[in-house]
Amino acid sequence: MSISLNPYLYFDGNTREAVHFYEKALGGKVMGIMTYGDMPDDPNHPLTDNMKDRIMHAHLKVGDADLMFSDTFAGMPYQPGNTIQIAIHPKEEARAREIFAALEDGGQVVIPLHKTDWSPLYGMVKDKFGVNFNVNVQGEQPQ
Repeated sequence: MSISLNPYLYFDGNTREAVHFYEKALGGKVMGIMTYGDMPDDPNHPLTDNMKDRIMHAHLKVGDADLMFSDTFAGMPYQPGNTIQIAIHPKEEARAREIFAALEDGGQVVIPLHKTDWSPLYGMVKDKFGVNFNVNVQGEQPQ
């Protein structure tokens, strides 16, 4: 049996901004964005105008990978960023540097890009939304 997994990132009202940030930083393509207001009205659970504008589901395609996003439902607890990390494996060092620089914009470098025992170029950056990214160019694989 085959299974596919993808990261699902939650934000507190700024999902639309995050999706477009990652679209640009990672060279992805937005496949769809749906707000809570796009859903049929439920008289048992009416939505405020603010809640109608929040993103219920967004899908970003980056290469062969899928990133999915959502805003929390108003009033739900939210702890930014530290519950998930995304590993990115560009094949070229130049592309790794571009991605790292884009994610660093407004964020902070946790581990600067450098050569390691397992990679010609590795680093960790926390972006402006508090999400940690590991950027890792794969080295020569032992035979």
